[in-house]
Amino acid sequence: MTINELFRLDGQVAVVTGGSGVLCSAMAVALAQAGATVAVLGRTLPKLEQVAGDINHSGGRAYPVQADVTSRKALETARQQVLAQSGRIDILINGAGGNHPSATTAADRPLFDLPEEALRFVFDLNCLGTILPCQVFGQAMAGEQAGCIINISSMAAYKPLTRVPIYAAAKSAITNFTFWLATHMAQEYSPHIRVNAVAPGFFVGEQNRRLLLNEDDSLTPRGQSIINHTPMGRFGDPEDLAGAVVWLASPASKFVTGVVVPVDGGFSAFGGV
Repeated sequence: MTINELFRLDGQVAVVTGGSGVLCSAMAVALAQAGATVAVLGRTLPKLEQVAGDINHSGGRAYPVQADVTSRKALETARQQVLAQSGRIDILINGAGGNHPSATTAADRPLFDLPEEALRFVFDLNCLGTILPCQVFGQAMAGEQAGCIINISSMAAYKPLTRVPIYAAAKSAITNFTFWLATHMAQEYSPHIRVNAVAPGFFVGEQNRRLLLNEDDSLTPRGQSIINHTPMGRFGDPEDLAGAVVWLASPASKFVTGVVVPVDGGFSAFGGV
């Protein structure tokens, strides 16, 4: 197999949860460019249709799948749809996740007053919203005795960040679950089922824009602190995740399982001095 062939995904089918988001849509595009057919999964159908349409318009293959990652029943219906349309599931990207303003501490919102419903929302979306797709789509991989699962962790799993306690806890749980699931799938089902994760550094999205940037796009104090602790001196671009995701999904990493790959501009390596 040539180097170029090592990174190809021709004939494979990928499911990308949270697929209409800024980061996950870039991952979906990268997988399609590598040759995979991509099921773009999420809750908002028009956004999913737009991402899938853009991929198809550029010569790739994609289609939308509407489902809530915190509902096993919805995910099982989605699995049936993907299998009916594509016949197999080779790759799962667990990209659904995020935080909620009411689960974020602030001067007028101490930890002790964070509402239970907001805490449950964040933990369920990130942690349960990773475990349930692994159960549902991972079962299809177990039947085929082959597949690749890529979870999305965070820098908050390496170093808990101020103000986002539940988000950090949930992402730490995803990292731990990645290690556990990699061992479980290889030992109990097939060594050809690999489970890894990517830990993005700081990327500007709609959820965190006002935490990192002012209205004029200048850095907030928090944004400046992040840049000061990122040796490469910038926020990430969505395309920065493409190479890591394609590598983990492709035969190029066929002996790699149970790892978390930081894509963070050096943030996790910097000691602050």
